[in-house]
Amino acid sequence: MRRRTRPRFSGPSFNRLIPNLMTLLGLCAGLTSMRLALEGRFGAATVAVLIAGCIDGLDGRLARLLKATSRFGAEFDSLADFLCFGVAPAFILYLWSLQRLGGFGFTPCIIFAVCMALRLARFNASLGGDSGGHGAPAYAWNFFTGVPAPAGALLALFPLFVGLEGRAMGLDWLVTAARFPLLPAAMLIGTAMLLVSTLPVWSFKNFKVPADYVLPLMLGVGTFAAVLVADPWAALAAAGLIYLGMLPFSARSFRRLQAEAAWQADETQAGL
Repeated sequence: MRRRTRPRFSGPSFNRLIPNLMTLLGLCAGLTSMRLALEGRFGAATVAVLIAGCIDGLDGRLARLLKATSRFGAEFDSLADFLCFGVAPAFILYLWSLQRLGGFGFTPCIIFAVCMALRLARFNASLGGDSGGHGAPAYAWNFFTGVPAPAGALLALFPLFVGLEGRAMGLDWLVTAARFPLLPAAMLIGTAMLLVSTLPVWSFKNFKVPADYVLPLMLGVGTFAAVLVADPWAALAAAGLIYLGMLPFSARSFRRLQAEAAWQADETQAGL
């Protein structure tokens, strides 16, 4: 009897498919959020967008860890990001508030989605060039150009967080104020401008925490996690405000590093 040989198949290993599968799950979460919004379940729709954001934060790092990065994965991730963070938040806010304005209410949604597409296209273009890539100075590696897509979705959904918190607390006036179409429209347009801006924003990828601040940081994260479980909408609204307040400090940090790099370059040139 001949010994049976195990068939060999050509193609990538399963480990290299895991990041793309996670991106696919994130895309499904974004699509599910739109279905939940159509059913009027805006809280669950928001949770689905947040799940997509968590997956987006993991799939790229997992791809680098498994050495499974590819051009296909980068393009697929950008398409999923456009739907989850560019289309879904605007769609949710339109159904929640802006549809009362008709065509005028749809205009901020279009602006937000277009700016999100432009932001992702600019990021993809930088992957193959020197803008924001390996040709960028070392101090720029810890900064995004403009607000990243998941953070943009978080900022855009701020009025919904406030409205859901008002409903949970029984404050009808807060729900009415948050649902007034001008606030969601202003958040969508303002966030859209931040997405396509050249504002340097901390990426936290290679952010080093001083040793003295490690314990306070861990305590702060633990406290925020506890508040997130106890009162999620208030915690998410506070996170959006904290992120907005962080942007000026991020720009100041970038300018300081840029000035130090320029001073060192001048000193080196003068020494030569």
